[in-house]
Amino acid sequence: MTFQADQHLLIIDDDERIRTLLKTFLQRHGFLVTAARDAAHARRLLEGLDFNLIVMDVMMPGEDGLSLTRDLRKSIATPILLLTARGDTRERIEGLEAGADDYLAKPFEPKELLLRINAILRRTPDLPESGPKYLSLGALRYDHDRGELWDGEASVRLTATEVQLMKIFATHAGEVVSRSALIEELGRDRTAHDEGGGDRAVDVQITRLRRKIERDPREPRYLQTVRGLGYMLSPD
Repeated sequence: MTFQADQHLLIIDDDERIRTLLKTFLQRHGFLVTAARDAAHARRLLEGLDFNLIVMDVMMPGEDGLSLTRDLRKSIATPILLLTARGDTRERIEGLEAGADDYLAKPFEPKELLLRINAILRRTPDLPESGPKYLSLGALRYDHDRGELWDGEASVRLTATEVQLMKIFATHAGEVVSRSALIEELGRDRTAHDEGGGDRAVDVQITRLRRKIERDPREPRYLQTVRGLGYMLSPD
């Protein structure tokens, strides 16, 4: 798992196979990629994270891509590339009128998607910082830009390893992060490793972090264990 990419993409598609394929392909080309399974999941991620571009399927159960695009355009200017199984001119125009920046019909060659993403990003001006973004964890809030945890006006002290864990989980809020990925990422950071962030200590570090963010660490609400897969941060 890498966290070095300059551009952060959000993939929204209800098809798990397509989400996984797109995420893997785009990560190989240097992007940081977060995936959402539907519009509701995407909204939760957008509340706390900034993205450089959104790649969104039009045909999703519940709120579809066109509706979500129209609503997002009321509050954010993030470029949106729509994907659809129907490529007729009428639907393409409808998507662009909803506020999309581009439109790609399925099936498509991954290389074409990559070219379109790069073209959109090249013509997107750098936007001024819009201020810090927060993730809400009950009474606590996590400042994603600063990597700080706050309880009201009081800062919650985090160790170097806990700071690193929060950055990883906040970047992938709503997604499962495997234990092996945590071990690999913490092992890259010398300070975290010195604090015991190696192979045998990840579970201990998770327990310590839960003591700071959970009302009842024995029944975690926000930093959840996904049995057999890893851990997931689920903010409010």
